[in-house]
Amino acid sequence: MNDFLAAVAVLLPSVGVGVLFFIAMRALLNADRSERRAFAEAEEKYRRNHSTDG
Repeated sequence: MNDFLAAVAVLLPSVGVGVLFFIAMRALLNADRSERRAFAEAEEKYRRNHSTDG
């Protein structure tokens, strides 16, 4: 049992860093997706208001 606990203690910091990395990357990708969506909506609104019809 001591060997198992030692193995868990050795792997725990790496797993923790991996989880933090996953959370950070997920937050970045969600923010990027939201920003792209907002930019596309603003660009579409601009094009509708400044369209040249002939």
